[in-house]
Amino acid sequence: MTVRDHSATHTVSQSSKTCVNPACGRLPTTEQLLVEGGDARIALDPLTGLNKYGCQPFPDPHLLAFGSSTASVISTAGFAAANRLRQKLELETCAEPDEVVYAREIQRIRSELLQLCELTDVSGVEVVFATSGTELHLIAGQYAGSGAAVSALVVMVEADETGSGVAVALAGRQFDAGSAENGAGEGATIIGGSALEVVAVPIRLPDGAPRRLEDIDAEVEALVTGAVALGRRVLLILVDQSKTGLIAPSPACVSKLQLRLPDSVDVLVDACQFRIAPPTLRVYLEQGFMVALTGSKFVTGPSFSAALLLPPVVARRLGRRPVPPVLASCSLSANWPLNWDADGQLPRAANFGLLLRWEVALEELRKFRSVPQVAIENFLQDFAQAIRSRLMSDPLFEPLPVLPLDRRPVIEVEGWDRIQTIFPFLLYRPATHAGRTPLSREETARVYRQLQVDSTDNFASALAESNGERCGVRCQFGQPVACGTRDGVAVSALRICANARQISELTAEGGKGVAGVINDALRALDKTALLIASGY
Repeated sequence: MTVRDHSATHTVSQSSKTCVNPACGRLPTTEQLLVEGGDARIALDPLTGLNKYGCQPFPDPHLLAFGSSTASVISTAGFAAANRLRQKLELETCAEPDEVVYAREIQRIRSELLQLCELTDVSGVEVVFATSGTELHLIAGQYAGSGAAVSALVVMVEADETGSGVAVALAGRQFDAGSAENGAGEGATIIGGSALEVVAVPIRLPDGAPRRLEDIDAEVEALVTGAVALGRRVLLILVDQSKTGLIAPSPACVSKLQLRLPDSVDVLVDACQFRIAPPTLRVYLEQGFMVALTGSKFVTGPSFSAALLLPPVVARRLGRRPVPPVLASCSLSANWPLNWDADGQLPRAANFGLLLRWEVALEELRKFRSVPQVAIENFLQDFAQAIRSRLMSDPLFEPLPVLPLDRRPVIEVEGWDRIQTIFPFLLYRPATHAGRTPLSREETARVYRQLQVDSTDNFASALAESNGERCGVRCQFGQPVACGTRDGVAVSALRICANARQISELTAEGGKGVAGVINDALRALDKTALLIASGY
């Protein structure tokens, strides 16, 4: 994490709190702050102006954005919220040091996040802020491994279905630009904290089909019980939902293991997609599970805003321990609960970029929470039906199977989060007498990139003339996810997703309505088919 030091730009009179430096409060622009205080993945490419996820730090209203399983471009309303907060910070940092202003504002964000998650009545729930889901896993891993006589074991799902740096962070390395491109974490920095062994359990078969949940649960149970028998602590990670929309291992399996081995097993729910409703989140916390969230996926805030929710029983236990010293390189004292003694162990500084990104995420979450449950469910069911039908009817596409989002019997409430919102699919060339052949990972990545630009000039004139509207569409899907092999070809799946912003804008002034959003999604798939048919 990089945090710009703004403290040198102004001097404060301690008696009057009045700034005596004319340069006081000159913060970077909103666009600049939105890409500060993260790692290399948030940096903008000087040629394209986009970050690693294909997003820019200002609105792009003409982009058809269906890539929320990866990241989303900031909305006009979200950018306005970030700008308002920046203006407020610029005034307040004239009268008080940056770290004081930051601590007060991040506490406000903490309180509102708990309110929007409907958790204000649950005493003892704590929130730790971080720049990314990767960093949250680093924090959880270091706590799980601290003080253990024998190295702890982390059991998680395969790396392709989680964040690119998650396994690296859990193993006790700090994410950097090198680790973003490879599962081994080559180039990651060893941070000198607790070294953990990480075991990844596959949740899809070699051809990309989902494994039977019973088989996943059996493998997880064997790993956990075997480690505990050897006197090892275990951090067990339940992903809800993965990059391709799976829940694994089953909540029932995880709950059973934690109840049976309460002194040896910690549970982290990787809900970084934030595709869970408040009742689901509440039950996970009641089970004693930590929950990792980000504001940049389903909620559609800018990339690099994360929060770790700690249930009361875990918060009390961890609050009595010293903060693992290695976290000083990637965390700030104000990001931790007020009643924890993090002040003397972590830097007192400000990350205004993180603050603005969370402000945007809360702006989107406020609007989404105001939509009636029945309207959310109706939209998601209509969207799912339209997307499934389109993917199944086109020979250029093959929908990747996704298991039902079933959390029973741990969670019996049937909310909107039981409805599929991530739709992964493979790409195929037009059929010939030899049959259908899938696009390779490199070819799929090329299509993914072409989707985001106006491709009119890339097509032959006759094709462009007959498909002008489809050629000019600019759209964004979730980045390709490696999904095994088909016919000896290593393949990746694109992902078309529903998100909170689409739902909250349905009835807004100028909103497109359900039919309009679905039509945009179908237009994006039409352009995908056109790119494949034309040789992209």
